[in-house]
Amino acid sequence: MIGSGTTLRRVSDERDHPERAVPRPRSTDPLELGFTPRKPVPWLAPFLLISTGIRTLLAVLFGAYLDKRELQNAFGDDVFRQVGPDGGVWLDYVADLGDGFNATYSVAYLLAQAELTVDGHRLPRAQTLVMGGDQVYPSAAYASYEDRCKGPYQAALPVMPPEQPTLFAVPGNHDWYDGLTAFLRLFVRSRDRNFAGWRTGQSRSYFAVELPAGWWLLGVDDQSGSYLDDPQLAYFDEVARRLDPESKVIIAAPAPTWVKAADDPTAYDSIDYFIRTIIDPTGAQVRLLLSGDLHHYARYAGTDRQLITCGGGGAYLYPTHKLPERIEVPPRDTPTRRASRTQPYDLVARYPDAARSRRYGWGIFGRLPFRNPGFATLLGTLHTLLMLAMAGTTANWADSTSQRLFSVPLVVMVLVTVVAAALFAKPPSVSGKRHARHWILGVGHGVTHVALAAAGTWVWLSLPFYHWPWPLPAVAAAVLYGPVIGLVASQLVAAYLLVAGWFGVNVNELFAGQGIEDSKAFLRLRIDPDGTLTIYPIAVDRVSRDWQINPDQAPAASWLTPKTPLTPRLAEPPITLP
Repeated sequence: MIGSGTTLRRVSDERDHPERAVPRPRSTDPLELGFTPRKPVPWLAPFLLISTGIRTLLAVLFGAYLDKRELQNAFGDDVFRQVGPDGGVWLDYVADLGDGFNATYSVAYLLAQAELTVDGHRLPRAQTLVMGGDQVYPSAAYASYEDRCKGPYQAALPVMPPEQPTLFAVPGNHDWYDGLTAFLRLFVRSRDRNFAGWRTGQSRSYFAVELPAGWWLLGVDDQSGSYLDDPQLAYFDEVARRLDPESKVIIAAPAPTWVKAADDPTAYDSIDYFIRTIIDPTGAQVRLLLSGDLHHYARYAGTDRQLITCGGGGAYLYPTHKLPERIEVPPRDTPTRRASRTQPYDLVARYPDAARSRRYGWGIFGRLPFRNPGFATLLGTLHTLLMLAMAGTTANWADSTSQRLFSVPLVVMVLVTVVAAALFAKPPSVSGKRHARHWILGVGHGVTHVALAAAGTWVWLSLPFYHWPWPLPAVAAAVLYGPVIGLVASQLVAAYLLVAGWFGVNVNELFAGQGIEDSKAFLRLRIDPDGTLTIYPIAVDRVSRDWQINPDQAPAASWLTPKTPLTPRLAEPPITLP
């Protein structure tokens, strides 16, 4: 309990007062750490579902009014250069990171270490860190950034080491929920240009970085697939003047639209427009596209380009077994009249593998009610109301007048149940099309809940609670029947999610409802002085759940270390682009 004379030190203190040294914590208490380690977001919690739905709706309807990119024309238009002391450079790429502490800090801890040895490869800490989007969940609130993003990274790398690594960040859709206000304050307009032990480099929500041997890193802000704004296009037009046919380009995008285009043919249009109007006229080659947003590792390979999704920075695991084995980019059915020439890409690697991803899906039965207790409570409340409506109708069956009267709430509850279940069955993206399978599975799911309610009513009518004087039956229903039927109904929802996932419906909910913290990943990239790019996809099969104060008291040493050492490995052999 915090007393009246106690002051909670926030991580933002060193931002506002950079002259103050950050004291090392002596325990894992939030008062010592300066932030509160958070549990994973319960994505199926009723109020969170409602608030997230409202934010998504507002982003779709009013995104243009919240767009602050036009205002960034008044910001700097710097182009940055990153070169290591040996003429090459090491870069890290991490995305989808601001969720539960255990997963987020496990990845941040590995990123911050002076050196990692992974499958025999000695990989020094990167001179440049790229955050690929969704730096915070579930919304871009300042407190969420502090507790779920900046706080864990502060604990991982408290002060800037002598080599002064630089941070660049791409905003994702969750960073956009407040119109980029918190994102710009944290990564672009911070007073001392520091983010924990990293120096923030960019001057806008997008950036261009010149790398050794003709390589370039371009971070694009397309605001969830919208048109690129004029100041951003003007900025990259100036960057393009420095490109030539010998240049090789890496694009960091907020979402893997090359995969999402399979569901929404317009998803890739913004990135395709950027490539064919900004990059292609210079003769430069786009060799690599990086993205997060889907919380796994997947690599599609073409004849001259790699498409990599690596969203394993901390958010719940997203499945890999439903990924298409081959995609065409841009898709042939895009309505864009001047799209680039379609190229085939094959899925050559994924983490976790398809078999493990399927096994993870079966965990929904055990994880759903305990990861999302509010969702089970909501189901219990809905089924209790259904039971009371059915019981009231059954009790007055002999009286036709009462039958009609008491049938009204029953009809309303049945309609609410079936319609809610039908709307719950949705495509993986907001702009995706509903097909017949969505309606069939959704309505079937709702009817199954009505059948469960009928069975529950039959059991309830055979119990003595029903014959108690009113309002005792209602109290007994709320205290006894509701929790039990809520748990049973949650297993019915789990079974539906598992079956629906086989048909590509509610795949996100199947895994979001579990909140799987393990199977995380990030990229460590090396550009040699001769221009060879090597990509090391680093996987963490199991994140740490137990932390202890680090006995190493060096200023740049991580505050907390795992009690059981983390064992990173390569998700696939290193990828070399000569």
